[in-house]
Amino acid sequence: MESANNNYVNKSVLLAVTITSNFFNPLMGAAVNIALPQIGREFSLEAVMLSWITMAYLLASAIFLVPFGKTADMWGRKKMFLYGTIFFAIATFLCGFSPSGDLLIIGRFFQGITSAMMYSTSMAIVISAFPAKERGKVIGYNVSATYVGLSIAPILGGFLTQTLGWRSLFLISAVITFITAIAIILYIKAEWKEESDEKFDWIGTLIYMPSMTFLMLGFSKLPETNAIILTILGVIGLVVFVISQLKSKHPLLNMKLFFENKVFASSNLSAFINYSATFAVGFVLSLFLQYAKHLSPQEAGALLITQPFLMAFVAIFSGRLSDRINPRWLASMGMAISAIGVVMLTFISMNTSEIYIIFALAILGFGFGLFSSPNTNMVMSSVQSKYYGIASATLSTMRATSMMFSMAIATLSVHIYLGNQIINDSNILSFIYSSKVVFIVFSILCSVGIFFSFVGKKELKVNI
Repeated sequence: MESANNNYVNKSVLLAVTITSNFFNPLMGAAVNIALPQIGREFSLEAVMLSWITMAYLLASAIFLVPFGKTADMWGRKKMFLYGTIFFAIATFLCGFSPSGDLLIIGRFFQGITSAMMYSTSMAIVISAFPAKERGKVIGYNVSATYVGLSIAPILGGFLTQTLGWRSLFLISAVITFITAIAIILYIKAEWKEESDEKFDWIGTLIYMPSMTFLMLGFSKLPETNAIILTILGVIGLVVFVISQLKSKHPLLNMKLFFENKVFASSNLSAFINYSATFAVGFVLSLFLQYAKHLSPQEAGALLITQPFLMAFVAIFSGRLSDRINPRWLASMGMAISAIGVVMLTFISMNTSEIYIIFALAILGFGFGLFSSPNTNMVMSSVQSKYYGIASATLSTMRATSMMFSMAIATLSVHIYLGNQIINDSNILSFIYSSKVVFIVFSILCSVGIFFSFVGKKELKVNI
């Protein structure tokens, strides 16, 4: 049974804290994409190394989200969220003073670990504190906060990168995160955890973490021979992990949620596909706009704001709607609209107008916003309260893994066409060809995702 001292819960402050966290973390992450060319020039990094500034963060998140989600259910969700906030601020501060590209990538990895502590618990805390009838609304607020952060990131990131340099992105984020931690300490006294005799699954954890590492590292470096070996080892390891979880008395991840709960399984798979097909769009277009169209970081950021702005605007309303109508319709429609936006990007070239890119991003953003809040509501509403932490962590893992998968697809395509060359005017056509391949793959993924966002959700029973 879940325990919490609700006499000391200020729901307004709690919601403000989670919204702030969900706002500033993606803001900084997206702003870093705008700063990549400047970082690359300072540290003399080629395109593949630049991608690891983003992927190191995602890799660490993918590895640690599930273990932290399980730990939070047992140890305390608020406690995990608080410590994650504190350590994230420290890691972000250190990133701001990185003296080399290698150390910045290492710093981003530790950022990913600490962000997993927050993202594995933030949605679980909100769901635990608010009644089921308000679930879609508060999910919509938090999802929208993420997209507002993404909306502001390109302009703010471009402005700060041009005026104060890329390091300011990390330092400002560190200060805001420290303030959030202080607010948690002062105003959030309640705790949510499971009162049970369940033990932590160390064996499952020791299988899961290296398997995820091998899989992500391997896929990101395909088609190298070593990468193929790592990918195969990762897949084998995850198969062994699933088998061990089915036999474990206290599993790290209750696999019955996937095999016996169609809504939980298909909604998580839908999230994986959606993020896989959309996350690297910002990374690819940021490079395209600055290298091919010769826009400044601030100009590129102003253009890229279109997608997350629409995502934020639509997510609020789709979250509220998912409290009143079956969210599978909203999620499926959102996935279909996203597919149209991605297909439009497959036609980019040196002559593509900025208006065309803005229109494509607007369609993509509208579709993503329509999909995300209802899909999150379906995941969290399909499980009992004792699984809120692991459900939140699983969904976040799907997102982090799919983001890594998305970046891996983009990096693989760039590597095939450019090798280890630094992007410049002499090879820009090769980069554009690689971008087209990326968007074609994303279009196929979106098309497949339409089916999975709809299947298995005819009857959604809300668990309280």
